[in-house]
Amino acid sequence: MNIKFSDYFNSWLYGTDGYYTKYKAIGKDGDFFTAVSTSIFFGGTIGKKIVDTILNNELPANTTILEIGAHHGYLLADIIQFIYTLNPKLLDTLNFAIVERFEHLRVEQKNYLQNSFGDNIKVNFYNDISEVKLDHAFIVANEIYDAFPCELIYTKEKKLQTAVVNNDKIEFEDCIDENIINKCKKYKITKGELSLGYEEFSKNICSNIKNFHFITFDYGEKYPRNDFSCRVYSKHEVFPIFEENLDLKKLYKNSDITYDVNFSHVIDSFNDICKCEVEYKTQLKALVEFGILELLEMLQKNVSEENYLKEVQKVKTLIDPTGMGDRFKMLLIKK
Repeated sequence: MNIKFSDYFNSWLYGTDGYYTKYKAIGKDGDFFTAVSTSIFFGGTIGKKIVDTILNNELPANTTILEIGAHHGYLLADIIQFIYTLNPKLLDTLNFAIVERFEHLRVEQKNYLQNSFGDNIKVNFYNDISEVKLDHAFIVANEIYDAFPCELIYTKEKKLQTAVVNNDKIEFEDCIDENIINKCKKYKITKGELSLGYEEFSKNICSNIKNFHFITFDYGEKYPRNDFSCRVYSKHEVFPIFEENLDLKKLYKNSDITYDVNFSHVIDSFNDICKCEVEYKTQLKALVEFGILELLEMLQKNVSEENYLKEVQKVKTLIDPTGMGDRFKMLLIKK
């Protein structure tokens, strides 16, 4: 039986016993690293950006800090901790919330935040972004777009094809979906990945939140590579989806599957719905502009040289132009 690749991708991550339906460690003991697992200064720098945004009167002091897909809750906790360090009075007025579809992850997040802050910080939880109704929000989503189900696109003899999965093997069939054909024409995609979920996600945010700053970090570019980036992460090994002898049956639901994000598509998904201001830059440039080096200077004045140097090494991983610094991009959408 042929299964559309996007359905297969969705089932892999979110279906019954899917990879994201089970709590997974991130970092050394998991299948991959993220910026959050690399250094608390990633969340700390976002926290500084939030403080500066409010002090510049771009958002009010009673704004809701909303994280989408918080996994363990580490990022929101780091943001809160640094807001407390930089401007503790804001914690009296700010609101905090998480969008998380999986109950077991909500339990993990609640427990971690409770253990971190006790009853001093109240966090609201939503099952889906469509449930959120707010006047003002600073929305944070780290590495979320690379987990949207995607189609695999291939052009053969000038005919657009899409992937299906048959008995754990990927095959291609002629595409008859006009929406996919038109999207591929628009973004000049002849080979690679295309997600059809961005528009609904953006519509929910724009429709349900009157004024917002939405910040996301992910790997990708503003143009199509016209090559397959879809890959599997298992115990810190990377397997291209079309690697010879790749055992999809073994990896299915037991490892992470991902791909590079087309940021032009993400930006258009917002601009087609509402008029937005857009900032797009490398993670290196964004974190430096947001003040990560100033935060390190503050740290140096308050800890031992040994501890300071340890944190500097972690921050270098975040901003190294040969690694995460250029590979990851920051997108900031303002409405």
